[in-house]
Amino acid sequence: MKKIVFSVVLLLAAGFVFAQEKAVKEAKKIVNGTSPDFAKAEELINGALTNPETKDLAETWNVAGLIQRKRSEKEMEKAYLRQPYDTMQVYNSALNMCKYFFKCDELAQIPNEKGKIKNKYRKPNSSEILAERGNLINGGIQYFNQDKNKEALEFFGTYVDMLNQPMFADNEQVKNDTLMPQIAYYASLAAMKMEDYPSVLKYAPYAKDDKEVGKYAMEFVSTALKAEGDTAKWVISLQEGVQKYPDHPFFFGNLIDYYSNSKKFDEAMKFTDEMLAKDPNNAFNLYVKGYIYHNMEDYDNALKYYKKTIEIDPTYAEAYSNIGLIYCLQAQNFSEKASSDVNDPKYKEDQAALKGFYEQAKPYYEKARELKPDQKDLWLNGLYRVYYNLQMGPEYEEIEKLMNN
Repeated sequence: MKKIVFSVVLLLAAGFVFAQEKAVKEAKKIVNGTSPDFAKAEELINGALTNPETKDLAETWNVAGLIQRKRSEKEMEKAYLRQPYDTMQVYNSALNMCKYFFKCDELAQIPNEKGKIKNKYRKPNSSEILAERGNLINGGIQYFNQDKNKEALEFFGTYVDMLNQPMFADNEQVKNDTLMPQIAYYASLAAMKMEDYPSVLKYAPYAKDDKEVGKYAMEFVSTALKAEGDTAKWVISLQEGVQKYPDHPFFFGNLIDYYSNSKKFDEAMKFTDEMLAKDPNNAFNLYVKGYIYHNMEDYDNALKYYKKTIEIDPTYAEAYSNIGLIYCLQAQNFSEKASSDVNDPKYKEDQAALKGFYEQAKPYYEKARELKPDQKDLWLNGLYRVYYNLQMGPEYEEIEKLMNN
C-alpha cells in the first residue's frame, strides 16, 4: 500500500512540473502571437519564476525577458503609428528585460551533467540588452527628475552593472563606453540623496576619472566612508582626492581638519607644504597653513599666512574673519596679564595696548561682513566684542540688535 501511495505522489509531482514547464511554453507562445495578451503571459511566467521546479531554468528567465522585450516593441509600434503610447512602460520593460536576461545568462552558464556549458542565450540576449541601453538612461533620468531616487538608482545602476556581467566581459562597446562614468556618477548621486552608502561605494569609483564629475564622485566616496565609520579608508580617500584633484578644496580641507582635530600638526603641515611647493600662490593652501598655525596657537605665523592669503585673494572672507579672531584672542590673553588696578602706573599703558588689539581686529571683521553679509558667523560675534571693548555706542547697539534677532 505504501508503494502505491508513493507512486501516486511521484505522478502528482511530475504532473505539476510538467504544468509549470507548459506555462513557460504557453507564455512564450502568447507573446510571439500577432495580438499578444501580455497580462496573461506575465501571469503565467511570474508563477514559473517563483516555482521551485522552474525558477532555476534558464529558459524561464529567457521567456520572462522576451515578454518584456515584446511589450516594449508593441509600445514603440504605437509610437511609430503616431498613436498614444506608454513611455514609462518602454523604460520599465527595458529594465526588467535586462534583469531577466542577466539571470538567464547566469543559469545558462551552469555546467550540465556532463560538465559542459551550452549557453544558447548569451549572444542574442546580449544584443537585445545593448539595443535597450538608451532606455535605461532615459528611465533613470525620468525618475531622477521626479526625485524618485530609488527607481533612478535601479536604472542607472543596471546600466553600470553591465561592466561586471560575464556576458559582456569581452564586449568592447561596453568596456569603452564613454557614457559609463557619467551614468555611474548619477547612480552614486541618487544613492547619496538616499544615504545609501553601500551603493555610493559601488558606483562612484567608476566615475572618479571623469573630467567633469570625477572630483564629485571621489567626494561621494569619502563622504560614504566617513558615514560608515571607516576612518582609515576615509583618510586614504582624502589623500587620493588631493593628489588627483588638488584644486577641489573638499579633500584638502577635510584632511587638514582631520589632522588638526587629531593634533597631528606635523603631518598636516607636511602635507600643506607639499601642496604649496606645487602651487606657492594658491590662496586656499596658504589659508590652510594659517589655519594649522592657528590651531597650534602660533598666532604670529597664523597671521602671516592669513595675510598672505588675502594678498593673493582680497575676497577671502574667512581669512579676514580669522585675522580678527586672532587679534581678539591676543587681547584676551593680554588682559589676563594686564593690570586691573587703576592706581597702577601700568594700568593706562596696558589698557591702551588692550585697545590696540581690538582696533586691529575691527577692520578685518568689518571686511568679512562686507564680503559675506549673510554669513553672520564670520563677523557678528567678533564685531559685538570689538565694538563693546572700543565703546562704540551706535555700532554696538546695531550689532546687539542683530545678536538678539
